[in-house]
Amino acid sequence: MMQTEERKDIKSMTLPELTEALEELGEKKFRAKQIYQWMHQKLVRSYAEMTNIGGTLQHKLEEHFKFTNLNILRMQESKMDGTRKYLFELEDGEVVESVFMRYKHGNSVCISSQVGCRMGCRFCASTLDGLARNLTPSEMLDQIYAISLHTGERVSNVVVMGTGEPMDNFDNLIRFIQLLTDENGLHISQRNLTVSTCGLVPKIYELADLQLQITLALSLHAVTDEKRRTLMPIANQYSIDELMKACAYYFEKTGRRITFEYSLVGGVNDTKEDAAGLIGLAAPLHAHVNLIPVNPIKERDFVQSEERAITAFRERLEKNRVNATVRREMGRDIDGACGQLRRRHMENKDETNASPCP
Repeated sequence: MMQTEERKDIKSMTLPELTEALEELGEKKFRAKQIYQWMHQKLVRSYAEMTNIGGTLQHKLEEHFKFTNLNILRMQESKMDGTRKYLFELEDGEVVESVFMRYKHGNSVCISSQVGCRMGCRFCASTLDGLARNLTPSEMLDQIYAISLHTGERVSNVVVMGTGEPMDNFDNLIRFIQLLTDENGLHISQRNLTVSTCGLVPKIYELADLQLQITLALSLHAVTDEKRRTLMPIANQYSIDELMKACAYYFEKTGRRITFEYSLVGGVNDTKEDAAGLIGLAAPLHAHVNLIPVNPIKERDFVQSEERAITAFRERLEKNRVNATVRREMGRDIDGACGQLRRRHMENKDETNASPCP
């Protein structure tokens, strides 16, 4: 048992790290690249599937390295648009969820970065039970790998916008990005990767200094500190002014335009005054605004803005030269909001044992 706990997480290792580890075990350098590509290109689920490395090395790998695989507990497919929502079981019995979406420009997967979340945003189901733990890079990656294998389709875009605050799991997030975009792995372009944050200001600066080419999406949701504090506890720590300075720094360091995520809550943040305030924040940064009709969750009393209010809000932004889109609602018939499927599973845990996904 002790040996299992000490085994390194092989799927979270970079190619140079794996090369060094194998050399320490007396193996040749080229073996590392073979193993790395089996895991990150061919997406095998075990050492036994690595057919060109031999039984002796397979046994050695089993002895020294744990191999992370997520188990699909449940999959729900939308009858409306084919969106698939996956519930994954982790090695320790915790569960996370991911979403597979088909678009004209390619398939997109939205992954979780933590088990639960401690940010406390009022309209989000993910945070209702707090934070259990961070996900490892391999657990983040394997959401994508498992979905690719299950659908038989290539994933070209990844969004870290599921359960959890990615910036609250910063080191694992950066390593995940490094592995996902590595030319010896899936080699997904950094430009096809979006990371969402509710606004951990110091981490935005830290991310900017890395000068990655990813898209940073800021969950803004309100244009005054007072209103934002009622929706997002993080606003008690960092003001909108501090946030905007961090976003300007990110844009300056990376040349990448920020996206403002703005969940429209009926009667709360969808007024003319809100639109004017959002224009004042977005225009100087040339930010793109993604308007999100909020997904109602039974634990909260927020309701979605009416369709005409959403349209009027978007038109006000566009008339003032702020690029805005309304996020296409996907998977509303399959527990669409972040954290809903996981929460329902936890509520039913005692009475329902989910069978493995076909």
